[in-house]
Amino acid sequence: MKTFTHNSGQSVETDGANIYYEEIGNNKDKPALLMLHGGYESIENLNSMAAYLSDDFRVIGIDSRGHGKSTLGNKKLTYEQLQIDAETVLKHLKISIVNIIGFSDGGIVACRIAANNNLKVNKLITIGSSWKNDDIEAIVDILKTITPETAEEYFPENVKDYHRLNPKPNFGALNQCVLAMETDKTETGHPNEKVKNISAETLVIRGDNDFLVSSESLVELQTEIKGSSFLNVPFAEHVVHEEQPQVIEIILKQFLNI
Repeated sequence: MKTFTHNSGQSVETDGANIYYEEIGNNKDKPALLMLHGGYESIENLNSMAAYLSDDFRVIGIDSRGHGKSTLGNKKLTYEQLQIDAETVLKHLKISIVNIIGFSDGGIVACRIAANNNLKVNKLITIGSSWKNDDIEAIVDILKTITPETAEEYFPENVKDYHRLNPKPNFGALNQCVLAMETDKTETGHPNEKVKNISAETLVIRGDNDFLVSSESLVELQTEIKGSSFLNVPFAEHVVHEEQPQVIEIILKQFLNI
């Protein structure tokens, strides 16, 4: 088993930023599995899952633009831009068929990739991810409370890791960009009705006490994506893969057939 360390990756320059990616497992002959983290995080936040997936997949983790070791650049931060960045990395690696796990913001990007059909997405897993503009209204007041100062209180380890990893740290600028991205109601934001284009076998996961995305919304998403499955995990909030790791491991292994 291997995990992301930010010691062995490379960067791809695209649209004015250097996007950091890292491969673990040394399994270039195995199916590709792309892992996309949430807002204010990095690929290291996915290690609770990457550790048991790296034996069976060619696991690729991408630090989202402005996060981890990826620079922010001068482009507007949007879910569409993160989609383009991820597709650029996969193209650089000559990967045209991929499985994707995305947490929170990463799951929104994953849905955009799967709905866009520039790549063949075999299996798609979203964890704690919204998908439509209506979801924004329910949490916009919460999002607006996140400032460079309150972030130190809400997720201190993430802020600490950001300053440890980022080559051009400016947390104030990142915070403004993330808030704008997460409240974007234009075509560059959530996939909305485009999720109907998703043909990948899809698993939607949510913690039962997740205050950022409702079960009602994700039940609706399940009806929009033909043949998808929805798992609502009890005794967990937003970061369900860390709060109920044994449950998530069993389900992911079954879904991914490992």
